Amino acid sequence: MKFVFGVLIFVLINFLGLLFGAIYTRIGASSIWYQELNKAPWTPPGYLFGLFWLFIMICFGFYMSKLYTDSKSKKEIFILFIVQWFLNFIWNPIFFYFRNIEIGLILILCLTSIIFFFLYRYYKLIKLWSIFILPYFLWLLIASSLNIYIYLFN
Repeated sequence: MKFVFGVLIFVLINFLGLLFGAIYTRIGASSIWYQELNKAPWTPPGYLFGLFWLFIMICFGFYMSKLYTDSKSKKEIFILFIVQWFLNFIWNPIFFYFRNIEIGLILILCLTSIIFFFLYRYYKLIKLWSIFILPYFLWLLIASSLNIYIYLFN
């Protein structure tokens, strides 16, 4: 029961972050500024971003619930979760609203590092359940590469 409740709570918190971020993304992605940027040839179509994030945040909710349920260091895990949530949320207005590609790049690299830290640090504790954080980590590698490309070629 704790696990199911945890999944629901973590998914809800994740979706709130996505909702806030989507407001800035929708405005920014349709802007002339973003449309005229030199984007990486491997940039997915815009509609896929929402689908990816939906899947990723559900998987991450399962991961976080299992980790939080099984761990003795709940405070550390919760703090890391909040930091990743904040970095994930703040990237959207920094990149799309303030149009600060460099700070956006720093934020997404920090976020990627935190997700890698989760994967590395807690793998021994929840083993196979770590597969639920892989979509997030892999997507952040792709998203980071997109941000790097925009930074280098604009």
